[in-house]
Formats: sequence, structure tokens, C-alpha cells
Amino acid sequence: VQLVEAGGGLVQAGGSLRLSCAASGTTFSINAMGWYRQAPGKQRELVAAITRGGGTTNYADSVKGRFTISRDNAKNTMYLQMNSLKPEDTAVYYCNAATYYSGSFLTVWGQGTQVTVSS
Repeated sequence: VQLVEAGGGLVQAGGSLRLSCAASGTTFSINAMGWYRQAPGKQRELVAAITRGGGTTNYADSVKGRFTISRDNAKNTMYLQMNSLKPEDTAVYYCNAATYYSGSFLTVWGQGTQVTVSS
């Protein structure tokens, strides 16, 4: 599985961005997916996660009510709608997929997309 993020950029505080994560390869092996972020000098943290069917989601407390994770399995794409952005949301955002294939579990990461929120 390969993951490619898109949609990052520079936005003013209070603005919105929509990130996408397109999967290719053995996409049938993908189970849960998630978005993580890493700000300079900080550890990578989970932002949001979604189950295979999309029926269950969870969010970091810092983004609840502002961010929405979703996925379209027919398009092999996951999304992160980010509203009411704050300067503290500035980070590189990574998508992540938990896969199971040929008897092995494997976590796959995208290359990341930069989100910068100006005050």
C-alpha cells in the first residue's frame, strides 16, 4: 500500500482546509486509517482515526468539534476536514493505514503535507 496526502497549505486562523489521503496498491488490505500530525520540536500525535467501514471515529480532544475524518472506500481515499483552524494546528500532517496482508500486519505512512495557520 502507498499513501499520498494532499491539500495542505497556508491559511489564516479561523479558516478551513481539507486534506486527502489517496491509497494505492493492495488497498483491500487496509483496515483502520488515521491522521497524525507533528509540529516542530514535538512528538507525532494522533489527530483522528476511522474504522474500515467508517462507522466509528475518534478524535484528539484538541480538535473535537472542529475536524471531521471520513473515508470513501470506493475511491480509496480518506479525508480530514479542518475548520476553525488555530495557529497551534500548524504541523506536518501524515496519513496512516493499518493493513493486514499475507498473514502480516503492517502500518503504512504517507509522506506528509504541511499545514500552516497564521494568526
